[in-house]
Amino acid sequence: MKAEITAQHTWLHQLVGEWRVEGEADCGPDQPAMKSEGSERVRLLGDNWVICEGSGTMGGGPALTQMTLGYDPAKGHFVGTFIGSMMNHLWIYHRGALDAGQKSLALDAEGPAFDGPPGTMAQFRDVIEVISRDERLLHGHVQGPDGQWICFMTTRYTRIG
Repeated sequence: MKAEITAQHTWLHQLVGEWRVEGEADCGPDQPAMKSEGSERVRLLGDNWVICEGSGTMGGGPALTQMTLGYDPAKGHFVGTFIGSMMNHLWIYHRGALDAGQKSLALDAEGPAFDGPPGTMAQFRDVIEVISRDERLLHGHVQGPDGQWICFMTTRYTRIG
C-alpha cells in the first residue's frame, strides 16, 4: 500500500527541523503564569507524518512531549496525537483544518476540563501559526460555556537548525 501525499502533507513539512521553545500559560485568576522552555526536534515519518519530540521544563519541572501530525485524505482533515510526561491524558486531534491563507492549522481535541469534578471533559483547540520559515507559534484554547474559544497558552518556536 502506498499513501497518497497531498498538499496538506507537504504543508506539515515546513515544521521539520530543530527549534528553541519558550511558552507561557495562564493558570487562572490570582495565579502567576506558568513558564516553559526547551527544545523540539521535528522529523518526517515518510512524507505523510511529522513527529515532534520536545524536552525542557514546564512550571519548573521536567517535561517531555511528543506530537504526531498527518493528513487523512479519506476524512478530509488533519489528524494527530499529543502526549506529555507531565500528564496522563492522550490527546487525539480528531479534526484539523488550515485557515484560508494556509498560515494556521487548527487542531480540535477533547481533554480534561480545568474546572469541574474529576472526569469532566472540555473541547480544546491547538492552533499552529506559521509566522515565517524560522518562527511559529502554538496557541492553546479551551471552549468556554458560551462556545467562544479562550486562549490560555502561547508557545513560540524559533528555528535553530
